[in-house]
Amino acid sequence: MAWRRFLVCNFKLPNAAKTLASPPVLQNTNLFFPLSSPTAAHFSTSFLVTKTPKKFKQKRKKPDSPRTKLAKQHPSTRNHHLESFVDRDYHFRFLTRSKQFLSQQPDHVLRLDDAGKLYRELGFPRGRKIARYLDRHPSLFQTYRHTDNKLWLGFTDFMEDLLDEERSIMDSMEIDRVNKVTKLLMMSKDKRIPLSKIHHCRLLFGFPDDFRDRVVKYPDRFRVVVGSDGNRALELVNWDESLAVSELERQFMVDEEKAKRAFKFPVKYAKDLDLDEGDARTLNLLNTLPLVSPYSGDGHELDLWSLEAEKYRVGVVHEFLSLTLEKRASIHHIVEFKDEFCLTKHTYAMLKKQPRTFYLAGTEMNWAVFLKDAYDEKGNLIDKDPQVLFNEKLCRYAEMKKGEL
Repeated sequence: MAWRRFLVCNFKLPNAAKTLASPPVLQNTNLFFPLSSPTAAHFSTSFLVTKTPKKFKQKRKKPDSPRTKLAKQHPSTRNHHLESFVDRDYHFRFLTRSKQFLSQQPDHVLRLDDAGKLYRELGFPRGRKIARYLDRHPSLFQTYRHTDNKLWLGFTDFMEDLLDEERSIMDSMEIDRVNKVTKLLMMSKDKRIPLSKIHHCRLLFGFPDDFRDRVVKYPDRFRVVVGSDGNRALELVNWDESLAVSELERQFMVDEEKAKRAFKFPVKYAKDLDLDEGDARTLNLLNTLPLVSPYSGDGHELDLWSLEAEKYRVGVVHEFLSLTLEKRASIHHIVEFKDEFCLTKHTYAMLKKQPRTFYLAGTEMNWAVFLKDAYDEKGNLIDKDPQVLFNEKLCRYAEMKKGEL
């Protein structure tokens, strides 16, 4: 304390400071004068001033990422009924993938410890417990303790009955599925598609799990060949002229005016033409129809950036969606056949220019495309395949709580 007293006593205070009220300075334990005091002006207090923190700089807003940016730009154009299908797919992803994976296992069972590691195959996020997702569907999945004292995962008896019903639907729709495969091969560039690609997208078209075994029953339509890469591919044997009619051509024959309004390929012309609305519509009709048929056979030979080539690609995507069960597909399904159907990386921008026919849902990185005419105003699919009706029933049972069945 001596050095403190020495410090205070050696300050030469002005007369105004000496007249301050008691207690005297020597007895004051606070060595720091208030900044408002007259004494503060006669010695430096810079060592008391703390550094003022820099103001928090507002982060620059990052541009929207395709991972999060919605496929439709303006809220007024969003169709919440169709958007709900994307949410439904995410909600039932565990059900869909687990059903497919377990159906391929011996006796339709899987050890629970192994199931917890197969998060990709079973459709649940990594790091989550599978029991959490099993509890969501108690009427379809069950766990039981085997003789090895390990917990195993399997289907309930009710779910096994549903799988038998689904197999009977697959058998009854076999000819329809064969026609779909034929049309896909007829649209492809080399009339050949790898079997792995068709099998990967089998749920999209309603093909059974044993699709690769069933195609050998139709040697007059298909044959399995081994490509230069060593992979097996399905090749078309005979061209079926009766199947070479696209859904667009059928619509055109029924309602020509409606088909003409379905697509728009406007002509790029100078502004000094000074066309009124009627003349512009007439000029644009010249480049609207007819579309190039996806079964033309030589569509892949067109100039890649020509208007005819774009019409061809639009027609291919439209016919592809028409062959699906729910008249919709995700970008992953479309990209699967990118080489076979001569599609480009600008498919998203191409379809975005046709809002009268296609609706894009989801995000720009993971978007789905719908055929708008296939759905009514309430978002219900107009023409439902028996497999679609079964899937809707399965989802209803999956939402039931324990004891509600």
